[in-house]
Amino acid sequence: MRETFQIKLDTMVSELARIARFAGQTMTHASTALQQADPGFAELVLSNRDKMRILCEQVRQRCLKLLVLQAPVATDLRIVITAMRAVCDLERMGHLAGHIATIAQLNHPGLPIPGEIRPVFARMSMLAVTLAHDAAAAIESRDQLSGERLAQADDEVDALHRQIFRILFSQDWSHGIKPAVDAALIGRYYERFADHAVAIAREISFLATGQPPQH
Repeated sequence: MRETFQIKLDTMVSELARIARFAGQTMTHASTALQQADPGFAELVLSNRDKMRILCEQVRQRCLKLLVLQAPVATDLRIVITAMRAVCDLERMGHLAGHIATIAQLNHPGLPIPGEIRPVFARMSMLAVTLAHDAAAAIESRDQLSGERLAQADDEVDALHRQIFRILFSQDWSHGIKPAVDAALIGRYYERFADHAVAIAREISFLATGQPPQH
């Protein structure tokens, strides 16, 4: 009985890591839709977002069943609690990638972002995707220090987010209000996506230490 329960826990942890990598892949596709004005990638992102929502709900239901039927304690209970928190972050990451894809769709066939801001978004995308994959690795390794490492990488995302506003509010901005609003939203979506990846990694320390993560 105990062995079966442990297998269920291990399977759930592996599924969380798989969804985190799927989130990173989805954000990659969203960024491609944005940078290349590609409606095909935008549709793929929205489809993946729905798949992520289903996968997250499946994990959530497994957690509830384990709590009700197995009454886990100590480390096992922390795994279940961490999983329930992580699926909320992962589901939100899917929605954020979907928001970026939607902006790309609404601006098709044109590019929604002017040239001078495109490199900033390209860098933010790369960092956000890397953080998603790092969060997946943290889930698998249960590394209690991963949260701090990801938070340091997230600092660059925050700096880039501030750079976007410097560009938008500079006197050189000549592209009008709508591109500025889209750029502000896109920057926020990348920044929040990265924050959720960091939150997942910080939850991992809860598994090892039993101490609530400090956000």
